[in-house]
Amino acid sequence: MTRLFAGTAFDRPPTCEVCQKLEDECACPPVVKAPTWADPKTQTVKLFEEKRKGNRFVTIVRGLKRETTDFAALLTGLKSTCGAGGSIEEDDLIIQGQQLQRITDQLKTLGYRIAGGKSK
Repeated sequence: MTRLFAGTAFDRPPTCEVCQKLEDECACPPVVKAPTWADPKTQTVKLFEEKRKGNRFVTIVRGLKRETTDFAALLTGLKSTCGAGGSIEEDDLIIQGQQLQRITDQLKTLGYRIAGGKSK
């Protein structure tokens, strides 16, 4: 009886790409790939203001993708600019308060394109 992966790359034990030793014997430092973020000039965001329960307003930044944008760094910068709290909900950045003008100015400074949004 033959093995399913006999003679293929899956039949051989995994080896290090750098030193060609077996992975168990390898002493090479792990390769950490830094994420590559898309240029803000190629991204378009939509801004919305939304009234939530308790007559509280939030400003929503929508249209960015997690794979191409450093959400944590962008959210930290926007919260600092506005002097307000905020969070990440799915693919949206939520900033507390009516901060539409401040966020628009900050995103334009960073190079993002702003598409027309509206208040809800």
